[in-house]
Amino acid sequence: MWNQPYLETCCRSALHRLHLAGDAGRPAGLKDGPCLERLRRMSLSRRRTDGRFAITPEGEQRHASEVLGRK
Repeated sequence: MWNQPYLETCCRSALHRLHLAGDAGRPAGLKDGPCLERLRRMSLSRRRTDGRFAITPEGEQRHASEVLGRK
């Protein structure tokens, strides 16, 4: 059964961009900033000490299942 909060299309896109950014992370202050904050509250991203966002292991799992369609 589905028990995870729904990710809006914009947040799924932000999660994918976060995944693609890899070690460089995503800077704060971009158009997807509200989505990155929502992902942070859901523990799918984290804010690094340099202010950039990085994907968490939970975010990688959610990306694999929801964006890439892997089980």
